[in-house]
Amino acid sequence: MSKQLIVEYMPFKPVGSLTEQSGAAYGIPGGFVVQGVLQRAGAKNQNGRVYPRNILERECRRYQEEYIDQHRALGELDHPESSVVNLNNVSHNVLKIWWKGDDLLGAVQILDTPSGKILKELFKAGITLGISSRGLGSVKELRSEGTVEVQEDFELICWDFVSNPSTHGAFMRPTAMHESVNKTITNKYARVHDAITSILCEDGKCRI
Repeated sequence: MSKQLIVEYMPFKPVGSLTEQSGAAYGIPGGFVVQGVLQRAGAKNQNGRVYPRNILERECRRYQEEYIDQHRALGELDHPESSVVNLNNVSHNVLKIWWKGDDLLGAVQILDTPSGKILKELFKAGITLGISSRGLGSVKELRSEGTVEVQEDFELICWDFVSNPSTHGAFMRPTAMHESVNKTITNKYARVHDAITSILCEDGKCRI
């Protein structure tokens, strides 16, 4: 059974304060760190895949030793369909991962790279993003219709931040469209647009 690129999505809702001092607890004074759920074991996701807990635990141990402990657990902003992390698009570094029940949580440092600056401004503006795991492996169809199980050959590559997670309920929407809500949303996207433009055009030449 040949390996294929396996991509999964989760809504990423940061916990704790989103300030420039959020990295102090991780020895990064002035750094910007967010925490949230990275992945979930044993449950069928939106793509119809199930990740057995033992396989995810094994890959997390390997990822901890080979990437996090060596301070190179890098990820991208809007991942490509590739098994290689592109350094030109790196936006963050995973500092820590841990389990809470079947949820895999993580603390992620947002880097001061062009993509990292965009990611930081999106978080500051309150934009709901998704977290996407990237890995190589094969899947096996189960008796349950529309369900496949990730197999033992799975190899975790990284986690990326994405704009369009496929998980149900990934985006928060207001229950009533009051004028004040509309203004808030408009202002948020205006601030995000201004921030992205200033980053891409910071040397006077827009790279869009």
